Order: sequence, then C-alpha cells, then structure tokens
Amino acid sequence: MSIARLRSFLLLIFVLGVIGSAVELVLLGHTEDWRQWVPLALFVLSFPVLLFHAIARRALTFRILQATMLMFVISGGVGCWFHYQAKREFKLETNPALTGWELIREAIVSGTTPPILAPGVMIQLGLIGLAYGYCRPSLSSTINQPPQEKQG
Repeated sequence: MSIARLRSFLLLIFVLGVIGSAVELVLLGHTEDWRQWVPLALFVLSFPVLLFHAIARRALTFRILQATMLMFVISGGVGCWFHYQAKREFKLETNPALTGWELIREAIVSGTTPPILAPGVMIQLGLIGLAYGYCRPSLSSTINQPPQEKQG
C-alpha cells in the first residue's frame, strides 16, 4: 500500500469519525454548557483546516493542522476528567460515605452516564489526524521528513 493511499484511508477514517461523533453528541444533547460544545466546535473547525491544508499545502497549514489535532487530543483528556468528575459527584450524592480508592472505583466502574472514556474518541481522532499529516511529501525537507541514513 502506498503512502498516498494510506493517508487517504486515514483521512476517510478521520472524516467518518468526526461526522459520526458529531451526530451522536447532537442526538445525545451534549450541548448543556460551554464545555460540552468544545468537541462540536473542534469537529466543525477540523473541516476548514483540512480543506485549507489540502489547497495550500504549506508548512503553515501543516502546523495549523497539527495544532488542531493536538487540541483534539487535549480536549479528549480533559473530557475524560470532566466525565470522571461528574460521576464522582453523583456517587458522592448517592453515598456520601465513599472516600479514597473506593470512591474512585465506584466512579469509574459503576453506572454508564456519563461514560468516562467516551471522550477518548477525541484522542483517537486527533492521533489519526496527526498520522494523516505525518511525512507529508509536498512540504519542504525541513518539516516532517524522516532523517536520512548515512551510508558508510
């Protein structure tokens, strides 16, 4: 499989993942406060960033793509923390005696809403986006080129 085909496949996975995740979040009503809008805003932002990079193919557009994908990864980590905090608060409301590891375990293991690892899809999408941009052949040799091996 050529690098171009692999990159096209990664782009397809990214786009389908973004569309599917966005639809799911909208259908679930994941719009109650500004924090819940962050993944939706990143989904919307990713399309013009990808389009701009596909048209211009410059080092600057590549860096913007990388920054956007890094925001995906960070938002996924922060989202997991927010989901954990919400479950932790709920567990404390239902059983104020919970403390320490017992509270952590109960918050992680029991119940399904909000799913703690669900924001991990943002991390996955960000990593797929970073993989899509890796070793971009159209950029200058100083950006994202594997090091040349010395022959000796």
